[in-house]
Amino acid sequence: MRIPLPAAALALGGSLVLAGLLAPAAAHAADPNQCLSLGVASLYGEFVEGDDTHTPDAEGAVAVGGNADFTGGFSVGQELTPEQVKALPGGNALVVAGKLTGNNTQVMKGNGVYGSKAEGAVIQAHRGTVGQGGSPIDFAAEFARVRAVSTALAGTPQTAGAKVEAKGKELHLTGGDASYNAFTVSAATLQGATDVFVKVPVGSVTVVTVTGDSYDMAAAKTTGFHLWDEGKKAYVLDDKLQSAHGGAVRAKLLWNFPTATKVVKSSQAAWSGTVLAPNAAFDLGSAAPVNGSVIVKSLTGKGGAETHHYPFTGCLPPVVPPTTPPTTPPTTPPVVVPTGTPSATTTPSTPGSTGTPSTPPTTPGTTGTPAPSVTPSASGGPSAPGTAGPSASGSASPSAGPSTSAPAVVPGASASPSAGTSTGGGLAHTGSGPVVPLAIGGAVVIAAGGALVLVARRRKAAGRA
Repeated sequence: MRIPLPAAALALGGSLVLAGLLAPAAAHAADPNQCLSLGVASLYGEFVEGDDTHTPDAEGAVAVGGNADFTGGFSVGQELTPEQVKALPGGNALVVAGKLTGNNTQVMKGNGVYGSKAEGAVIQAHRGTVGQGGSPIDFAAEFARVRAVSTALAGTPQTAGAKVEAKGKELHLTGGDASYNAFTVSAATLQGATDVFVKVPVGSVTVVTVTGDSYDMAAAKTTGFHLWDEGKKAYVLDDKLQSAHGGAVRAKLLWNFPTATKVVKSSQAAWSGTVLAPNAAFDLGSAAPVNGSVIVKSLTGKGGAETHHYPFTGCLPPVVPPTTPPTTPPTTPPVVVPTGTPSATTTPSTPGSTGTPSTPPTTPGTTGTPAPSVTPSASGGPSAPGTAGPSASGSASPSAGPSTSAPAVVPGASASPSAGTSTGGGLAHTGSGPVVPLAIGGAVVIAAGGALVLVARRRKAAGRA
């Protein structure tokens, strides 16, 4: 059936408009008020991917992705508030995905669930229920998340003005930013300190990234963590009964071990703050607590080596790496408007095709590793799982066949990401990238169609003459 030119043009124009509407809208920059989320891990005082061998107790909730050996007695959740119990998956203050061993395991608040239990194992709940069942936590997904956050934090440069100073056997970390202070220190440097001093404004989030494959606090015989109290104009040795600003400083203090496979706590020192060591076997020692949470691959501890219920409450800001200026000219293929018979100097067409040279398609998108999904909860804390690692700055895909002549370049047709392009995991669209070439291509097709119709009409008239 012959379609009149006006109808064909209308149909093609409608297709172009529809294609433009279906193209992704321009992405917006990440909301600076969002937080990198530690997910479900932030709800537990001990969040362990593998096995947990521990006595005598954990004041907060405990989640174990492997087996739990609580031989000798173990109590869980004594310091949890009703709101904190309600926020736990299924209200479970104790989750053991594998086998539970121990003849005196007490869940003080909340429920408990285990995959199986050893013969003779005893577990009781005081204000909830306990029983065998499937884990309400996807440990693989949650540890993928916390590893991504740990890596992202490690990529954050040290805060401007922040200082790491070794003064004899003392290590001083000093930062003046009112909202966020990031420090980077080697495991060897931290391990060489008998006392650690942290001075930051109260209310600020503090992240100390420790580099290296292992850290042994016991080797240095570290005896204390001292936090600056601005009201007292003095350092306060952190412990359960005393802490700077009533515990407000340690509540936003995070120790990040992104690559460590072994971390040992000294039995002579109470460790202040939360420990994020998702790839490490963590040894609590035989005395002195962690005044915070531990998020680790495996855990051992005995005697007085407890975990006290002081969860991390800080907002970890989204990590957006700086954009690296391009070192080579943009490789986005220009839009070529055919003007005559194809020659060897025009943009190569698709192999195997003939006729008018094809215009390489411009595909919107970015390259690099997806950034972690950042989803704030109602309290500014964790929520749904995200994706791994920070994103690299986007770049256009190189053309497989650049033109060897000087083609006619249509202004504004570049698909290179603009400064407003999102660094998130989805496809980014800079506003005009694929739409302009599509519209121009449509115009070319319409013009070519019009020319063919005109030639056909002239031939028909000549035949009648």
